[in-house]
Amino acid sequence: MDYQPPMEPYLDVVYQDDDVLVLNKPSGLLSVPGRKAEHKDSLQSRAQEQFPTATTVHRLDMETSGLIVMALNKAAHRHLSRQFETRQVDKQYIARVYGHLLDENGEVNAPLICDWPNRPKQKVDFENGKKSLTHWQVIRHEAQTTLVELKPVTGRSHQLRVHMLHLGHPIVGDRLYATGEALNHCDFLQLHSQKLRFMHPVSQQALDFAAEAGF
Repeated sequence: MDYQPPMEPYLDVVYQDDDVLVLNKPSGLLSVPGRKAEHKDSLQSRAQEQFPTATTVHRLDMETSGLIVMALNKAAHRHLSRQFETRQVDKQYIARVYGHLLDENGEVNAPLICDWPNRPKQKVDFENGKKSLTHWQVIRHEAQTTLVELKPVTGRSHQLRVHMLHLGHPIVGDRLYATGEALNHCDFLQLHSQKLRFMHPVSQQALDFAAEAGF
């Protein structure tokens, strides 16, 4: 599949100071450059054109949109990385999943591991997988779909996508995990990082950010 990252907006800056840069990534843009020359365009490379010292602290899947924080110096990078590693960062996503969830809220506690023959796909593996926990809550039921709020406690690759699939409700437009009507319901993955809360690496003040989903 050809990589055709969106050009508008080229770089959506939500917040910036001497230490921290918060961006709203569009769906379809890589978080960091890929190995191939045609995959060089990314959120990181665009940010570094304007903020040369910007470094990536965490990533979103190419298809996932929403909030990402970058560091603007080494001390900030260390501090922010530690917050992600020790799960001190509050992350909240919004997603549209196929079908109707029976409960109004719940959790998925299902360990994940790379599905090697089908990588980059991940899969649930209760024997060998790494602990993975997601809290979910219904926002509203729609005709064929449900809008849900997702809070990952752990930060595994593809965690929210695989956990929703595990519940039997794949995220619509998910080219890796959805099939049939769930896949064809939309031409892009409807998963968005809508809220991010972390401690400022210098002031130690809590910073809260929000970005509306485009769907």
